[in-house]
Amino acid sequence: MSPNKPSSFLARRRLLASALGLPIAALVANRPVASPASVDLDWHDSARNRPVPIRLHLPRSPAADAAPAPLVVFSHGLGGSRYGYTWLGEYWAAHGIASLHVQHVGSDRAIWAERGNPLAMLGLMRQAISEREAIARAHDVRFALDQLIASGFSQRIDTARIVMAGHSYGANTAMLLSGARIERAEFEAPLADRRVSAAILISAPPFHGEGSPKPILAPIRVPTLHVTATEDVIRVPGFFSALDDRLAIFEAVAGPDKTLAVYAGGSHSMFTDRVWSGGEALNRSVKSATRELALGFVERLLKGRTPPLNDWPARHASILDRFVPSPVSSA
Repeated sequence: MSPNKPSSFLARRRLLASALGLPIAALVANRPVASPASVDLDWHDSARNRPVPIRLHLPRSPAADAAPAPLVVFSHGLGGSRYGYTWLGEYWAAHGIASLHVQHVGSDRAIWAERGNPLAMLGLMRQAISEREAIARAHDVRFALDQLIASGFSQRIDTARIVMAGHSYGANTAMLLSGARIERAEFEAPLADRRVSAAILISAPPFHGEGSPKPILAPIRVPTLHVTATEDVIRVPGFFSALDDRLAIFEAVAGPDKTLAVYAGGSHSMFTDRVWSGGEALNRSVKSATRELALGFVERLLKGRTPPLNDWPARHASILDRFVPSPVSSA
């Protein structure tokens, strides 16, 4: 939750939106709705006739002579939205890093609208994990970056220092934007965005229907941070993915600057805003450790700092299964 309480007006609007199942921005369009440090905007890509809602977490208003903030762009998992992963977005903003959370309308929370109709929900999920949607998600991010650069927020953000991040399906999106290549006619080549200088891949699954990840991920040369857990298991109709897939993806990424953190136990949805998944105590500890690790990764690459993470594995040994530091960062 944002550190600032919303006004009673916005609180009533949020309650109404929740009751009606509507996005808040449908009631308060293109206006800040979370806090002075968080802004929701409803952009629309006219070329694709596709909405691209975003939430932008901004560092507190800087001094007039302060340098623009680096940026992390976050892509949500299947069934998520721009409102999720606040435990990362708000944390980054509190530490001087802007965070742009993109909502992918073809694979967002709308798929849960048919919970009472299993066949209808299955149809929505199949559309959501289709190749067409996987490509559209990458274009959502590219469009959102273009819009951000053209907006008034560009003065507060250093668009030359961008990290791409994502959880689950969002990690697939992050990999495509970081250089992953699927050699099939359905995929436009390339989907990579040269503005992306690094990637944070949380619970990254293999690309659906593909074989070995090595030829797909070999083109990724940017620094990568991989985060998962031993019980990080994905189960959706027609698709199963477990820890071995996350490890194979880590090995397949060709860039020399890559770090792997594997927590013991947990769950796949532990990395969402859910506070009970994987066990409440472990959930809280994993989020705290991951925030710290991700911040250190971003600051090293985008701020030129060397954060004190040498003792990170020792401090979190009780929840870690393994940790493989980047040979580049530890050199």
